[in-house]
Amino acid sequence: MTKTPLCAQCRKHPVEAAFRPFCSKRCADVDLGQWLKGGYVISGNAVDTEDDEAGLGGTEADASAPFEPDTDDGAPRRKPH
Repeated sequence: MTKTPLCAQCRKHPVEAAFRPFCSKRCADVDLGQWLKGGYVISGNAVDTEDDEAGLGGTEADASAPFEPDTDDGAPRRKPH
């Protein structure tokens, strides 16, 4: 006998395949709203705001490194130090 999983948001209705792990678009949207409002957090180490503001996630030395085009796809690549 298999137990039908319940919606991850409302815990009242069975999960619908189209909205898994939720029962409806409404419950999926409620959950997304919680993420967007900061209602959920993922524990871990704090992020350095200097790197975060630059959007690079690296060091200042990395941020000032010149770019050169890659011959394969034309995407910019950092020159090695």
